[in-house]
Amino acid sequence: MGLGERWPVKRQVVLFTGTVVALLCVGFSIALMWALYTTAGDNLAKDVTAAGARVAYLVDRGQLESVLPYDQPSARDRPIQVVDPRGGVRAATPDIAGKPAMATFRPEPPLRKASRKVCGGVFAPGRCHLVVAQQVYREDGDWTVYSAAPAQAFEVMPGLVAGLAVASVLVTAALAYGVHRSVERALVPVRAIRAELDEINASDLGRRVPVPRAKGEIRDLAQSVNCTLDRLEETLEQQRRFTSDASHELRSPLTAIRAQVEGALLAPQESDLKEIGQAVLKSLDRLQAIATDLLTLARLDAGAPCEREPLDLSGLVAAELDARRPVRKVLPDLDPGVIVRGDRIRLGRLVAHLLDNAERYAASTVRLRVRREDAPNGDPRFRSGMAVLEVIDDGTGIARDQREFVFQRFARLDTARSRNAGGPGLGLPIARQIAESHGGSLTIMDSPRGARFLLCLPLSPER
Repeated sequence: MGLGERWPVKRQVVLFTGTVVALLCVGFSIALMWALYTTAGDNLAKDVTAAGARVAYLVDRGQLESVLPYDQPSARDRPIQVVDPRGGVRAATPDIAGKPAMATFRPEPPLRKASRKVCGGVFAPGRCHLVVAQQVYREDGDWTVYSAAPAQAFEVMPGLVAGLAVASVLVTAALAYGVHRSVERALVPVRAIRAELDEINASDLGRRVPVPRAKGEIRDLAQSVNCTLDRLEETLEQQRRFTSDASHELRSPLTAIRAQVEGALLAPQESDLKEIGQAVLKSLDRLQAIATDLLTLARLDAGAPCEREPLDLSGLVAAELDARRPVRKVLPDLDPGVIVRGDRIRLGRLVAHLLDNAERYAASTVRLRVRREDAPNGDPRFRSGMAVLEVIDDGTGIARDQREFVFQRFARLDTARSRNAGGPGLGLPIARQIAESHGGSLTIMDSPRGARFLLCLPLSPER
């Protein structure tokens, strides 16, 4: 079981914050003690250097005595020696009088001062001293003044450690408490959102989570959740309408088949088997068309992948015209070499749906026009240009306020209420969805007479 399963988010945040603060306090305490130790060492070096500088002044003036007096009582633990150019000790403080030189190093030119830690020698065994060597220039050569003081060891001061430990605990506790309160207040709207989400179900999608007044990430989260619920409600409503309309469309041919079969069974002598068979086949064709359209919509909605290949749009339209028996006069005007990249079967269905719709509502003539156009300004979909297919019929046309309605599923205009004249209302929605899945568009444009459908697809750069 992981930490996220054993501890709620609030405790995890408090624990993490407390750990980080405690580590920072420990680091600060160590850095502080090291800074104090370094500062004390620097101050000691300055004092030792100052003591040696006073003796160097006497050497430079020729006022040196063999026994150097302590300049102050507290300096008794800071021995000083004066060494001539030949290495002989010419003067020393009383505690090391008569002893050899405490060190042998000298400042490297052009420096006049150097310092090192020296252990043993003239000093007590096991003890180390900080020794500072200062050079004095005289006529007979370079004299060296050595001044020393016991080196300070890095010692942990109990009082300071205790104070830092108490301060660290207090700071960590105060910050952990503050973080706990802050997280507690921050999680209040999250709990409200979660409680509301728990109450929302498929039968009550009209409810929305509360949006906090304060701006921040939680407010943005609540708004995103509400937007998601809006889309979910709209999608479920579309599914309900789609299911209801599909059931209604399927029920009509099934009812017709049942009535025809039951009538034949009740009066077999009066029934014409050929006539009944043709009527049943007609209803079955309609059922098959509805099932095919529903399957196509399901695949398009699911984003099912399809094979893309370079296709001649004019050739595709010509092949569709050759495969059908037009019930209206069709006048094609197809420019060759209009190459698009897409799925042959789906684009063929798109063209078939447009032709079916045009023949269904045309009075006598359907005009087809395939051409190539330049890319519109600012539209990234058509960088290489546009392949345009116009389908124009001479029927009653479509009112401007109804042009988007006909692309809704199972939609029918008033002139197409009859199921014998119109289809189930899936052809145009399928056609538009296929066009959009190929990076294009399908719209209805103004026309002097009838309806004018305009299909735009990106030209293939491989043409």
